[in-house]
Amino acid sequence: MTTVRKLHEEWMNDPQYRAEYEALENEFSLPSALIKARTDAGLTQEELARRMDTTQSVIARMESGRVKPSSRTLQRFARATGMRMKITFVPDNSVNAN
Repeated sequence: MTTVRKLHEEWMNDPQYRAEYEALENEFSLPSALIKARTDAGLTQEELARRMDTTQSVIARMESGRVKPSSRTLQRFARATGMRMKITFVPDNSVNAN
């Protein structure tokens, strides 16, 4: 039986697939960071929602990437997980900045 992971590994050898996959990195980096922060804090979505005075479904939508939270919401998220928010910019070697 072929797994999704095995197919992904195979397809990563295709330059077009790899480029499309890497282009999606920005779409998934924030949701992944939110999930990691919440789980590192040992919180369920429901517990985090209570701390943020919101609902579990709002947390689920943020973690799924379906919504783009505001910087204010991200600050509340950081405080509720016992963290501080830090935004960084890194060089994009695929862009020729003049």
